[in-house]
Amino acid sequence: QVQLVESGGGLVQPGGSLRLSCVASGIMFNYYNMAWYRQPPGNQRELVATINRYGETYSPDSVKGRFTISRDNAKNTVYLEMNSLKPEDTAVYSCNAGFKNVYWGRGTQVTVSS
Repeated sequence: QVQLVESGGGLVQPGGSLRLSCVASGIMFNYYNMAWYRQPPGNQRELVATINRYGETYSPDSVKGRFTISRDNAKNTVYLEMNSLKPEDTAVYSCNAGFKNVYWGRGTQVTVSS
């Protein structure tokens, strides 16, 4: 059974930082391209960052320079380091694993508010 379990979300003040983790089980993790998505309240899900099986990363301009994605294949874990958080970063953050199939975690809530 494939599982992706996110953790690390919470309430943080503007300008603060959080580190999200996503632990995968039931897949050959090192073969999978991993990604973080987010869905702000009342909006569509959007891509936050990707990291492929070779460690190459991508992030859109909206988070570039503030968010960093990384992976630890020995721990079957992908991370999202988020700095300089803004209220508009408030969303449910979910991880995604893609190779022959695509899998999703349930997400973790991140709220940026004073």
